[in-house]
Amino acid sequence: MTSSRTQLQQAQRINIVTAVADGLLGLVKIGVGSLTASGALVADGIHSLADLFTDLMVMVAMHFGRQAPDKQHPYGHGRIETMASLALGFLLIAIAVIIGWDSLQAMFVPQHGAIGYAALGVTILALLVKEAIFHWTLRTAREQRSQLLEASAWHSRSDSLSSLIVLIGLIGSLFGLHWLDPLAALLVSFLVGRIGAETLWQASRELIDTTLSDDEIDSVRKSALTVSELRDIHDLRARHVGAMICLDVHLLVDDDLSASEAHEIGNAAVAAIRRDHPTIRDITFHIDVEDDHLSKHAAQHLPLRKEVKAALDKAWQDQSWWPHCQKMSLHYQAHRDHQTRHIDLDLYLPCDVVFDDATLQLAYSLTADLPWRGELNIWHAAVPCTGKHLPAHEE
Repeated sequence: MTSSRTQLQQAQRINIVTAVADGLLGLVKIGVGSLTASGALVADGIHSLADLFTDLMVMVAMHFGRQAPDKQHPYGHGRIETMASLALGFLLIAIAVIIGWDSLQAMFVPQHGAIGYAALGVTILALLVKEAIFHWTLRTAREQRSQLLEASAWHSRSDSLSSLIVLIGLIGSLFGLHWLDPLAALLVSFLVGRIGAETLWQASRELIDTTLSDDEIDSVRKSALTVSELRDIHDLRARHVGAMICLDVHLLVDDDLSASEAHEIGNAAVAAIRRDHPTIRDITFHIDVEDDHLSKHAAQHLPLRKEVKAALDKAWQDQSWWPHCQKMSLHYQAHRDHQTRHIDLDLYLPCDVVFDDATLQLAYSLTADLPWRGELNIWHAAVPCTGKHLPAHEE
């Protein structure tokens, strides 16, 4: 909790500085651009003021999007960041259309401005400020592995690039190439529109639960398989929820393990994945003892314990040893052809119950009509017949 709160404070500090810079730079650009008749500088100023609005959106989205999961939102509030990204994308595209239209009109109207060093100085200042904010934001985003903060960083880089384009147009105007100024404004509109389209695309991918890239999935697989007891993983599904990634995965383990041991192997695999991929917060795993991809019997449902025992009671009702069975383990197995499945039975009898080969053959033949019956294994208890056992810790 403390770490998350600290990260949020760092991110919001950056957002506040960015918002103040965008507001001040936007007003100065529009003012100087109006006095010097620089359409490109005015367009860049409008872009900066629009960024002020988007900065506030990012702050609000990050505040609510990073709240912990609750009863109503068990997967967290990360989609708030996704919704903010969608709004940001639409807004940037709208701004790009407005700036582009004004720039096209200005290209056919003679420009007689007094563009001078004031416009150049403001543009250079804006370029340096936004480039510094870009590096600061990107470094923090990668430390926190925050996709929203990284998107904000690249947005600042787009601002510095647009200022560079405006600077080129202003310099051209100083040499009498007045057509360069509206052309630079037009290029700014294309740049803003491109950023908006990319933002929309990424947010849309999150909304439709687009999976991770092949390289990312491969990396998750390698992390999980560092647990030597894990045989393989399959049916790996992942989706983004804001800055968080939710993961569903099937873990393949040996078929002779107890449920608790298999589950502990799953916990170890989850810990390994989270160790190497901090953005994966929610992991749901399913333990498998056979590869679902190789098996072609997904619709084949074998009987469960209650039905199995009822069938065995009927088959072995006249067998004197059967009522003394202390424990029965069921192992659901696939045949080698992966077309059908069966149940191997492990039966545990007290050490004083006689069970010879003839009895085993009889027991096997009496269950021959059970289509699901596989191997039959009889085990005698290796401890005294009193049934005493040692506790986990003796004091």
